[in-house]
Amino acid sequence: MPRDQRVITAEDIMDLATYETIRPEKREEAILRKRFRRLSVGPLVTVTFENWDSMWLQVQEMLRIEKGGEEQMVDELTAYNPMIPNGRELTCTLMVEIDDPVIRARTLAKLGGIEDHIHLSVNGERIGAVAEGDVERSRADGKASSVQFLHFPFTDAQVAAWRAGEGTVLFGIDHPAYGHMALIGDDVRRELGRDFS
Repeated sequence: MPRDQRVITAEDIMDLATYETIRPEKREEAILRKRFRRLSVGPLVTVTFENWDSMWLQVQEMLRIEKGGEEQMVDELTAYNPMIPNGRELTCTLMVEIDDPVIRARTLAKLGGIEDHIHLSVNGERIGAVAEGDVERSRADGKASSVQFLHFPFTDAQVAAWRAGEGTVLFGIDHPAYGHMALIGDDVRRELGRDFS
């Protein structure tokens, strides 16, 4: 099954008419799932940990919005499949959320390289984020993107510690212009532990 293989295939994608019939149910499921996959890190950053289901919904929604057909589907699968955790990692979408466009631009201009200052801490052991390699997340002028796609590669020992509930788990950002940490509670930890296999 593709879900077990950690890949979304063209066969998994519904035609738009069929998707419309189940869309309200799938969006409701996503809202419930995010309760245990979303984390605030300081006042400006929200992190959503991804999985097969969240990426499937993202592909379906992009096809629904843009109606690009077969060609678009290939592009969406290429873009979103890498964000499905591979069984020895967690993946997330990190968003810097600032409504005011002037303040947002000013803040992002100070956050260049933020992707190199993000980590998980599992029982005191640091796991650095690895940015998804398809796009530049910080521009040459030092401005960061408001959306970052990140991978956290785990060792077997770190997976075992996560699953055993050992110690504290934190999500940390230690950029000079934005330093915050957030505790990953037991409910979120249990949910994310399902991403390892």
